[in-house]
Amino acid sequence: MVLRSPANCSPTRIIGVFDEGCMGMYNAIIDDELLNPIGIYKERLSQSALWAEMQTVSDQEADAVGRWLLDKGMTFRLGTDEATELTEAQLRWQYKMYIAALRISDDFGLDAVGIQYQQGLKDLSPASDLAEGILNNVDRPPVTSRDGARVLWDGQALPHFNEADEGVAVDALVTNRLWTAMGLDPATTLHDVRWGEEYDGRFVWVFEISGSVPPSHFADGYAGAVGRRQDPVYFPLGGSTIKGVCKPGEIVWSRVFVQGGALHVDLGRASAVSLPDEETERRSQATTPAWPIMHAVLHGVSRDQFMARHKANHLNVAYAPDAETADKALVAKAALFAELGLHVHLCGETYVA
Repeated sequence: MVLRSPANCSPTRIIGVFDEGCMGMYNAIIDDELLNPIGIYKERLSQSALWAEMQTVSDQEADAVGRWLLDKGMTFRLGTDEATELTEAQLRWQYKMYIAALRISDDFGLDAVGIQYQQGLKDLSPASDLAEGILNNVDRPPVTSRDGARVLWDGQALPHFNEADEGVAVDALVTNRLWTAMGLDPATTLHDVRWGEEYDGRFVWVFEISGSVPPSHFADGYAGAVGRRQDPVYFPLGGSTIKGVCKPGEIVWSRVFVQGGALHVDLGRASAVSLPDEETERRSQATTPAWPIMHAVLHGVSRDQFMARHKANHLNVAYAPDAETADKALVAKAALFAELGLHVHLCGETYVA
């Protein structure tokens, strides 16, 4: 099913992109000529500015973020070897990045932000994933403006689009506004679609990302999150992931992309499911053990259909409390995208009334 309607005027939104294109992902870039008509504008930023801002964050401010996470029940697998293990020093830099990203976003009035990290910051700083996941969570460590007068995005998530994928930026921003208006948790995750296998008569996908899952996507929140060191091969300066197993529940998946010189979006329904611990561990070990994992069953879309259509390994997900609400959120999201002027493709079983 395809929905289409003329674009209407919409309030201006600004997405901040740190080092657009530095990872060479061409399909992560959406030209301004396509973004601006839907009311979204880009602020192009340099990751050198993020690194410089990190230098201004005090150790005391960074350590307060760490205490907040520990008080919430998050644990970290720590060691002393900087080359192969997660250390307190790496965590401190990640906390500084979290604070710096919020302050720069405040400077530019951003509505969403994307940190590219690789290949830009990997030789300077521990990984960005811990900061990214926390930013996407409504319940997160408070950060004040530089003068201490304001708490930035108090009680709100600041949508972060991993790897500066601008398709996810558009998607996450729309999801954040719509889910919030519906009284739902607006936390989103960009997952890599890794692989999948049949399990108990269903094809169950392995969705993983390099650590930046918001803790509300775990059954026990922060208490279900474990910080593990990033793989030294890809992350030479280390840094913590947010390792966990995504909770079972109903989700809406989506992907905004460019095709034929126009913006399109695929949307569908899926269920995050539980698998036995040993199967979860097997799948995790076969992929990237330090990363969070989601077991997902797409509704009405087979493996081959998905692989034939989906032109990226990125996919955005958001939870709803039950199937009926997820169906309503999907329809509302499709209608909003259509009103903005995107070509909307409802994929699989969507139960549109």
